[in-house]
Amino acid sequence: MRAVVVRDVGGPEALELVEVPVPVPGPGQVRIRVAAAAVNPVDAATRSGGLLAAGLMPARDVIGIGWDVAGDVDATGPGVTGFAPGDAVIGVRDRLDVPLGTYAEHVVLDAGAVAPAPTRLTAAEAATLPLNGLTAFQALDLLTAEPGSTLLVTGAAGAVGGFAVELAAARGLRVLAVAGAEDEEFVRGAGAEWFVSRTATDLAEEVRALVPGGVDAALDAAVLGIPVLGAVRNRGAFVSVVGGAAPAALRGISVHQQWIAADAGTLAHLAALADAGTLTPRVADTLPLEEAPHAHARLAKGGLRGRLVLTP
Repeated sequence: MRAVVVRDVGGPEALELVEVPVPVPGPGQVRIRVAAAAVNPVDAATRSGGLLAAGLMPARDVIGIGWDVAGDVDATGPGVTGFAPGDAVIGVRDRLDVPLGTYAEHVVLDAGAVAPAPTRLTAAEAATLPLNGLTAFQALDLLTAEPGSTLLVTGAAGAVGGFAVELAAARGLRVLAVAGAEDEEFVRGAGAEWFVSRTATDLAEEVRALVPGGVDAALDAAVLGIPVLGAVRNRGAFVSVVGGAAPAALRGISVHQQWIAADAGTLAHLAALADAGTLTPRVADTLPLEEAPHAHARLAKGGLRGRLVLTP
């Protein structure tokens, strides 16, 4: 089969399309015929060697690329009872130390990282859901905010931030969104009660003008750090979704770092929310697998609304 791998870390040109044996599912695993794989910032960090330099993955001769997948089960390993060939599924690869990712024609995942696909979404749309949806959902869980609490979400028009706004609103939280002025209509439609432009001169003061005393919690998807912490009330809560980006726990604020963990139950819940219209997956563009380097170059330029998606 064809797969995209990295042998020498670097820029988008480091992504190589190679021929490799079709993987065989082991005990408790399923093999998925890939229909779509989303392109995420963590893929670029893997390709560039950033995760290797940070000590988050071991050195390998061949590095697999890609976390998100939508497709059909085409084989199951011993002990798998919940899936059968032909089932439409979504899944996420949350391990970094593997030689093949989801940028491929087939991928093998643990059954606990796979769930039935949303029935109302295209494969490309479904592929944008696992990593970003799980990140937003699990980050909100870390904040333990009660209904009626105020939540600040930065990067609210991005893939993680957009899902966070929708999920928070569905939990009964009052959301203050930080995004570009051109995205105000989108984030308000997603459930934000208040809006502050990402170009605000003093983010904390503008937030506190809307929510006196500061918000109860903040989900920092845009990695703004200290300015966001300044908008949180004393003994509030803060969560970063990017490794190493969490600020010091000033003023008794509980500071958390969200590390993604595959969870089939939550994936199934997210798929149901997408089918119900509570979550809005966004696809910026679809490209064939062989254009992975071009997709990474476009991702690096920024300004995308939604995820780029590769289709084998």
